[in-house]
Amino acid sequence: MAETADGRTYDDVNESVHASTGIVAAPHHLAAEAGRDVLAEGGNAVEAALAAAAAIAVVYPHMNHLGGDGFWLVREPSGKARYIEACGFAAGGATISHYRDLGYDALPTRGPLAALTVPGAVSGWAAAGAIARAHGGRMSLPRLLERAVHHAREGVPVSASQARLSAEKKAELENVPGFADAFLPGGKVPEAGTIQRQARLADTLDHLGRAGLRDFYEGDVSRELAADLERIGSPLRRSDLAAFAAVERAPLKVKVDAATVYNAPPPTQGLASLLILALFSRLGVKRAEGFEHLHGLIESTKRAFMIRDRVVCDFDHVPEDLAAILADARLDQEAAAIDARRALPWPRPAKKGDTIWLGAADKSGLAVSYIQSIFFEFGSGCVLPATGVLMQNRGASFSLDPKALNPLKPGRRPFHTLNPALAVRGDGRVMAYGTMGGEGQPQTQAAVFSRHALFGVPLGEAIARPRWLLGRTWGSTVTNLRLESRFDPEVVDALARAGHDLEVLGEPFSDTMGHAGAVVIHTDGHLEGAHDPRADGGAAGV
Repeated sequence: MAETADGRTYDDVNESVHASTGIVAAPHHLAAEAGRDVLAEGGNAVEAALAAAAAIAVVYPHMNHLGGDGFWLVREPSGKARYIEACGFAAGGATISHYRDLGYDALPTRGPLAALTVPGAVSGWAAAGAIARAHGGRMSLPRLLERAVHHAREGVPVSASQARLSAEKKAELENVPGFADAFLPGGKVPEAGTIQRQARLADTLDHLGRAGLRDFYEGDVSRELAADLERIGSPLRRSDLAAFAAVERAPLKVKVDAATVYNAPPPTQGLASLLILALFSRLGVKRAEGFEHLHGLIESTKRAFMIRDRVVCDFDHVPEDLAAILADARLDQEAAAIDARRALPWPRPAKKGDTIWLGAADKSGLAVSYIQSIFFEFGSGCVLPATGVLMQNRGASFSLDPKALNPLKPGRRPFHTLNPALAVRGDGRVMAYGTMGGEGQPQTQAAVFSRHALFGVPLGEAIARPRWLLGRTWGSTVTNLRLESRFDPEVVDALARAGHDLEVLGEPFSDTMGHAGAVVIHTDGHLEGAHDPRADGGAAGV
């Protein structure tokens, strides 16, 4: 045990789970268990991740749902890294003129008009399923969705984070179509532990298991989705759903010391996550947790975010060559601009978002890093009555300025905070990792990776150690540097003297810092996984 500055105690012990056949890490224990059970029945890591993804859409609905998007990084036993982009585009009726005519100067963040992009996650599940089958996967789709169906039909206890966020967001969500019926029983915020059932969602998942996932876009489910969306006033139509399919692209990658780190290309901020690590690795920091570690990562974050905000948009419209940005000469130049003793003035515009990360690995060498989201907590808030699907509000990240980097336009993909990470160490170890937390995602990834991979901190402890956040997340308007209360006061003082505008939070473990997790394939074949004590999840293996 150690003490905070005001005498409170904390413990960074966060034991990893070790396994020989397969491992899953997720921010809710029921999702981790769904994946573990698939592994125990002979399924592979991709099948386990798919089962966990379906389950967590049910048990963590404030963070993700079938009405959201998803992004997959899969490292195959051959060493090839594959990336699936399941990011829905703007509806054909979602035009700048449409919203301007309705009197909007900015896109609404809640309600039917915020539900303006196609949900991509289910199409991503289908694409991941194809990869699973290519690697010997034989689990049927009904079996992979079985636990999700069960949890939706029989009910699960409302998590503490869902209860808290329901209370915080009740005023802005209670009158959104379908929200109160689904998540405010009797018009009241459910207490943590209250059993929550989602009968229509159970029916939808059960139907998709029998009819196939494409039914979400072209079959009975799409018909019901489209009818409800049109009825409540969303611009999405059935033709938009039918036109969508997840795509596979080459992942971005960069060398960081003795590792190759992979992440997602635009429209995600995966570029920023890679830039932070690449710049930090050039600063010569030798140990974790000191001023040099935190200051170096924070200043690398600022440089990375400035590049991100200039170039990250729909993949087909990126204004600069991403390979040139990640080239050694450019990285050397950016790192040289970092002052080792002084903070660059901040803030810049911040990106918000809520999501889940989960990972899986198996003894064959398959490793999965997956992230799934509805953007804000509870997304648009719209729950469609025929299907029980909660719609995302990812389109709120578009601009109504036609000259902006991310202007609203039919068929265009919105900016995404989501980005799954995966690294292959020089000795052959494979690490799949990630977090939720909007603007904090690249920062938490950098904290976990640098601690574990660069400085040798045990995996569970690397996730549990105190974290920081530069910028806004979780609906806050604060844009300064916030730190959990467990940091060494001398380090905090040194950061303040260097010019960081900072705040020490009261909580030793704060939700503000996101819910991180990781799985590792070791060179001797054994598997390791850990998840965040800030969340409701963990790791489970066989």
